Amino acid sequence: MGEKKALVTDLEKTVADRLSRERWQHTLGTAVTARRLAPSLRADPRKAWVAGLVHDLARDLPSAELLSLARRFGILVGAMEREAPELLHGPVGAELARRELGIDDLEVLDAVARHTVGGPDLSPLALTLYLADFVEPGRRFPGAEEVRRQADRDPELAVLWAMERTIVYLFRFGLPSHPLTVEGRNWLLRKLREEGRWQPWEGGARGAECDHGIS
Repeated sequence: MGEKKALVTDLEKTVADRLSRERWQHTLGTAVTARRLAPSLRADPRKAWVAGLVHDLARDLPSAELLSLARRFGILVGAMEREAPELLHGPVGAELARRELGIDDLEVLDAVARHTVGGPDLSPLALTLYLADFVEPGRRFPGAEEVRRQADRDPELAVLWAMERTIVYLFRFGLPSHPLTVEGRNWLLRKLREEGRWQPWEGGARGAECDHGIS
């Protein structure tokens, strides 16, 4: 147990040294929130903590470097990624975590790779990280508090609301939604409707100002 704790502590230091102070504060908030939310989404809290720590490993890389690394790593770069390379920071970060930090847990790497745009058939851990990234305490954009409250009642419904807020934000500013975000929203909507758990997003499109789609 002591060895595992030491490994996590070493990882914290390694990641903190690679990020700006502001990015590290967000990262730590996401890791703490992911660990807290994990049991309610049937995810492993320790894996949630590790995924939270490394989820933004590549977020501050310049666009040109993200594109270059994505091509070198064999990551698919579509039209949307070419227009907004920051969308690649999840998959690029996952590959950096594997290659440079020695993280080889496939569930952790998948959650990191998919935490920005989401998608269908997200694992419990991927749902946990997506939600934690949206509701960690440092998030202050309008609507974050509504999703945060819902996360304590029904975290899967909170994930759906987070995806819908992202889509509406992009629509409002004339920006395209990533197809995977739309697919993820539709997948989760069908699931929650079938289980009788769907509720409309509180406030509708009111104040839908967030940038989680690229964060």
